[in-house]
Amino acid sequence: MNDVSRSFRGNSNASRDIAHHLHPYTNFKKHETTGPLTIVRGRGVYVMDDDGKEYIEGMAGLWSAALGFSNERLATVAYEQMKQLPFYHAFNQRSHEPAINLAEKLKSMAPVEMSKVFFANSGSEANDTVVKMVWYMNNALGRPQKKKIVSRTKGYHGVTVASASLTGLPANHRSFDLPIQGVLHTTCPHFYRFGNEGETEEQFATRCAEELEALIIKEGGADQVAAMIAEPVMGAGGVIVPPKGYYEKIQAVCKKYDMLFIADEVICGFGRTGNVWGSQTMNIKPDILTCAKALSASFLPISAVMVNEKVYQALMSESDKIGTWGHGFTYSGHPVAAAVALEAQKIYDETDLFGHAKRMSPIFTKHVQSFADHPLVGEAMSIGMMGAIEIVADKKTKTPFDLVAVGAGLRVYNHAVARGLFIRNMGDRVAICPPLVINETELDDLFGRLRQAFDATLADLKSEGLFKG
Repeated sequence: MNDVSRSFRGNSNASRDIAHHLHPYTNFKKHETTGPLTIVRGRGVYVMDDDGKEYIEGMAGLWSAALGFSNERLATVAYEQMKQLPFYHAFNQRSHEPAINLAEKLKSMAPVEMSKVFFANSGSEANDTVVKMVWYMNNALGRPQKKKIVSRTKGYHGVTVASASLTGLPANHRSFDLPIQGVLHTTCPHFYRFGNEGETEEQFATRCAEELEALIIKEGGADQVAAMIAEPVMGAGGVIVPPKGYYEKIQAVCKKYDMLFIADEVICGFGRTGNVWGSQTMNIKPDILTCAKALSASFLPISAVMVNEKVYQALMSESDKIGTWGHGFTYSGHPVAAAVALEAQKIYDETDLFGHAKRMSPIFTKHVQSFADHPLVGEAMSIGMMGAIEIVADKKTKTPFDLVAVGAGLRVYNHAVARGLFIRNMGDRVAICPPLVINETELDDLFGRLRQAFDATLADLKSEGLFKG
């Protein structure tokens, strides 16, 4: 089990954290008794806690630290930019070189031709901005009723009021009075969990498209449904790779009803799926693309929204009509964050990081697939350098464990932490998403520790009479 409660002595980091710090995604009552695991430094793919224990960061922090946890070039660029221009804004037609340079670079990298780039500070802010863009655009086009946006069950798009509404996970809605009106959720494209008996993956993809179309028709068709947003590969929903042909069918439906297609590349962007963009991997042609996380290798907070000419023309027309595009953030395109993000892209290019990740992908995939025969595993899925392993009580029937009474995924997580490995359990689906700089030896070590965690969990469940095998 996680031994973070070890440090409740005197004026320790743990005791001060409990006294003062309100954490995201946390059971606050539990936190008061178990406390935090405090990370104090990072090196490559490893991080270290305040007791000196080292961990392989098997989730790249939060899907995001592509370059790991130490890079002198990025630190130097941040320092130099702070000395030259530590802050300036982009309101009222002001600008600065880091934002200009980064916007130009992102347009050159886009999977389809894009017109303009808007900057924010997080994936949540970027996706929240997109909702407002869609509404603003349709008002500009004289279509005030065309405002509904389709997302998917288990999709993740952020935690602001609008982006959390787009998110299709219960924890992001319960007790928050979400989702807001006008946000719709369609079928999650997870064949293992939602495919019907006797149904092929092709048939499942067709059914997903048919169910999307039925939802659109029910909600008013082209007159009322404006857009669909999707992660090319679902991240926080469990690393779910849609079946072949899914996006071709989905995009055809969107085109039929004159809907924008929005690609949420916050996790998938910058080499994670084997290409620069998940849109390239999954054959998506987005009208709008959002990105964050690896945009700056997570060294500083920054996100971006890229829009095509069609969207930009509508935004421009309405801003001229009413006098302004009344949206933005103090730190939109912050010069230090933008300078670091641009340098991160230079490092990616110069080191062929995306090529390295692509070369590591078969090794990563082999490791993930090696868990398919484990007694606890129902599905082992991966693409590029992100993977997931689903824990089940019965492989034949796909019957899950009780999440509360058994908590098999949490057990694997705790055993992994005890062995110096950070992964993420989303219920009983365990995700692995290491920094893209990871090498073969480190991958071997990562998955060796993960197997130990699975084996220890299996032993626990057998000893408690919770798994018969």
